[in-house]
Amino acid sequence: MDEISKHHCVSLVPIFQNLDETQAQSIEAIVNHHHYEAGEFLYQQGEPINELSIIASGQAKVIQTTADGKEQLLYLLQAGDINGEAALISKLTHTSAAKVLVPTTVCSINRNEFQKLLLTTPQLSVNVLDVLGNRLSNLEEHTTSTNTEHVDVRLASYLEDTAASIGENPFTLPITQADLASMLGTTPETISRIFAKWEKQSFIERESRRKLKIIDLDSVI
Repeated sequence: MDEISKHHCVSLVPIFQNLDETQAQSIEAIVNHHHYEAGEFLYQQGEPINELSIIASGQAKVIQTTADGKEQLLYLLQAGDINGEAALISKLTHTSAAKVLVPTTVCSINRNEFQKLLLTTPQLSVNVLDVLGNRLSNLEEHTTSTNTEHVDVRLASYLEDTAASIGENPFTLPITQADLASMLGTTPETISRIFAKWEKQSFIERESRRKLKIIDLDSVI
């Protein structure tokens, strides 16, 4: 992995903002690079969290397995998202699993290496606390938007984010309509009706049930 790529990964994450050049280079020196194919797991439920993961490109779904063995979709990880930041402070285990949906590049930082930097970089410690606080606020905002924001808007935002994450248009939806509906707090029938409406309005074109092209969703968002 070249230095430009490492810099790109570090620049994606709020934890590493407001650091001087020397401090940023210290972070870049401990970044590791991994590539995953669709169907592989970034981590499994119950495994220890030993690193901070940065999604450089691609998409993964975070899932939990219920007591009766069913898979429940919690949320998606896309380019720019981070995972495992809480474990940088204390030892934790994954309460969910992350399954890769499309070819995905991940930058990771080992927990022990990161903690050494926390001892010498006070600004980094402050940033971690800020990001953890923002994560809680974002979860509250997500709950609010799920309850109040129209499904059309949430679906359009998802499509735009996914096309950007995959880097293609047209593109194939990496999750089923059932998972998509579950994530957006609606039903598969509602998703189908919205897609049909958008096709008539020439907002999207569909080649198949899951492959589509975004024409113009700005008016929806």
